[in-house]
Amino acid sequence: MKHIRIALLILATFLLAVPAVAAPIVEEIINKANLTSYYAGDDGQALVEMTITDSQGRTRQRLFTILRKDVEDGGSQLYFVYFKKPSDVRKTTFLVHKFIDKDDDRWMYLPSLDLVKRIASSDKRTSFMGSHFLYEDVSGRNISEDHHELSEETADFYIINNTPVHPESVEFTSYLVWVDKQTFLPMKAEYLTAPGKPYRRVEVLESKVIEGFPTVTKSKVTNLVNGAHTVSEFSKIKYNIGVKESIFTERYLRRPPREARK
Repeated sequence: MKHIRIALLILATFLLAVPAVAAPIVEEIINKANLTSYYAGDDGQALVEMTITDSQGRTRQRLFTILRKDVEDGGSQLYFVYFKKPSDVRKTTFLVHKFIDKDDDRWMYLPSLDLVKRIASSDKRTSFMGSHFLYEDVSGRNISEDHHELSEETADFYIINNTPVHPESVEFTSYLVWVDKQTFLPMKAEYLTAPGKPYRRVEVLESKVIEGFPTVTKSKVTNLVNGAHTVSEFSKIKYNIGVKESIFTERYLRRPPREARK
């Protein structure tokens, strides 16, 4: 019996000495999710078909090309959007200079008025071209704008609760994000106006691995108050194509680069 007690004591001491395998802390999850979502490769290109459905079931279409270039991995980025269809938005262009330590710069060219319009930082959470996506959704919300907390962990997801650092600057009180444990793609986000009152949902409907990168190929935004929604389908997705930084300037808003028009 004495030998058994000694053996158990040795075993207990050994187990206490072995460090436990810790789950990723919330900052690591957020950073990985951000890199996976917005920084695949050094640059990227996709054709996006957007279907906008209002609360009465009426639909509208948008077709556009989006180009991205990373200035720094996990840091500043450049985005260029060129609208191809329908005729009333054709040749409209949208440019984003995304920063980490300050507000992003955004411009839009409206061909019907031959006008380059600067989009104020206060407008970043308004409708993107009449859809249920927001201007901020195009390049992503800066992770430093929110406090993050691991709310729950399931077999498949890390569920992160996010509250704005400056609540007066946004229309939501908090939002939850479901991050896939395997790919670190955020698969769903629900925005709340008060505890237990979600009003907006962003979700991934389809994803696949393209050129080694987990990639969203179909997503949906839903207004949970009236049921209106927008679905975006991504095709012709390419990474590391050598997009030139020089095209992400106001000069190209009026005459889009070949990469955007083809």
